[in-house]
Amino acid sequence: MDTQLFQDHITKGYTFKKDFLLVGGGMVNGEPVSDAHIKIPLKTLNRHGLIAGATGTGKTKTLQVLAEQMSLKGIPTLLMDLKGDLSGMAAPGASNDHIVWRHGAIGTPYEPQALPVELMTISDGPGVKLKATISEFGPVLVSKILDLNDTQQGVVTILFKYCDDRDIPLLDLKDLKKTLQYVTNEGKEGMAEEYGQIASSTVNTIIRKVVELEQQGADMFFGEPSFDVDDLVRRDREGRGYVNIIRLVDIQDKPKLFSTFMLSLLAEVYSTFPEQGDDDQPKLCIFIDEAHLVFDNASDSLMDQIETIIKLIRSKGVGVFFCTQNPTDVPDSVLSQLGLKVQHALRAFTAKDRKSIEKTAENYPLSPFYDTEEVLTSLGIGEAFITALNEKGVPTPLAATLLRAPITRMDILEPGEIKEVVGRSQLAERYNKSIDNESAYEILGEKIKRAKEEQHQLEMQEQQSDVDTTRKERGRKKKEEPTIVEQLSKNTMVRQLGRTLVREVTRGLLGILGVKKR
Repeated sequence: MDTQLFQDHITKGYTFKKDFLLVGGGMVNGEPVSDAHIKIPLKTLNRHGLIAGATGTGKTKTLQVLAEQMSLKGIPTLLMDLKGDLSGMAAPGASNDHIVWRHGAIGTPYEPQALPVELMTISDGPGVKLKATISEFGPVLVSKILDLNDTQQGVVTILFKYCDDRDIPLLDLKDLKKTLQYVTNEGKEGMAEEYGQIASSTVNTIIRKVVELEQQGADMFFGEPSFDVDDLVRRDREGRGYVNIIRLVDIQDKPKLFSTFMLSLLAEVYSTFPEQGDDDQPKLCIFIDEAHLVFDNASDSLMDQIETIIKLIRSKGVGVFFCTQNPTDVPDSVLSQLGLKVQHALRAFTAKDRKSIEKTAENYPLSPFYDTEEVLTSLGIGEAFITALNEKGVPTPLAATLLRAPITRMDILEPGEIKEVVGRSQLAERYNKSIDNESAYEILGEKIKRAKEEQHQLEMQEQQSDVDTTRKERGRKKKEEPTIVEQLSKNTMVRQLGRTLVREVTRGLLGILGVKKR
């Protein structure tokens, strides 16, 4: 095939007026073509993207390359690192013969360097602690995370209303549980009068779901100090965008916590950032590695929320990029919103795999230079099909691409290096403080304590009243019944009267006898 024709095809399709990312060089017949540069315009990065491919084909390194190039263009990024191999972006890469060949084939120099990195965590791991309060989530998002039905969501809405009306902060999960317990016990009558009756069975179900979320470690995520998403869009003194890496290695087995965190972060970014529209470059780009964890374990209501945010968040100048093994891992409603597609090799080991490859090929533009299905199974490591949106929003020509190598370390940092990165972080100083302000747990706990004390005093008064009543009743009975002295006196009087009668009778008899005697 005429390589000059291919080069002209790529040059025409990938020429832009505005700035762009250079991600690699075009390939035809399995060989790189010089000066056939594959570019992604900065203007359309807020149209989201997908990085897909089989295990070991280089997806994570492609994610790393995109984030690096964005940082050099002054675009801050947020990376979800579930495998723990992105922390090396804080250190410069190392050249070797293969990298020299690769960049020579692409026609761009290899210049290794470290980038400004913030390591973050939502667990006990080292890094800037990311937290959010229950109040910031709001009743709708809390209900979606807990997968509540309409009735249960109504109860949660009432709880938030009750706390808002009384200036009772809902900060963490123990606040939420304490409020639920309060409205079914000590505060039951007041709640019923003002907001309507709440069934104890409904509240108990909600509490069980809160406990389930706690068991996945969410109690470490909810609380203060709450993270300000504006801190994600910082640049260093050289104008490079910060690479914010959230290390999630220890929560792969806690999918609900991961989904909760992702949705809350996207919702917070959407509600906080001002409208920006299609600017010359995005304000922030978010990369979600192992994206199937978000979709596989999300409830229907949670999925609806994710789809809605993905559709709307681009107007805030934010691009979201999903990294997963197969495009079919991403729901069609989300996949249709993704402008950039980077497809690494797929492997056809089974009939199901072949059908999946056939379906995947249908997601990409037709090309006169490729049999897409055939090339999908023959791409090497660090090679991928790429199509993006040009500045007019039209898909660029499909191009098999030899991707550039990461300029940062392609490995994890050592524990000492991680400690050093966290140690010099200004954000860590601000957010890694333990704060436990007075909130619903303490306020309602005090109310419960006072209610118990008042109940105890009332019970004591009732007991004392019962004792006094018993004493009075006993006193009345004593007055009605003769005392021992009185009884003895009565007995003495009877005996005395008896003796008098006997004497009188005797005297009478004796008198009679005496008279007769005389």
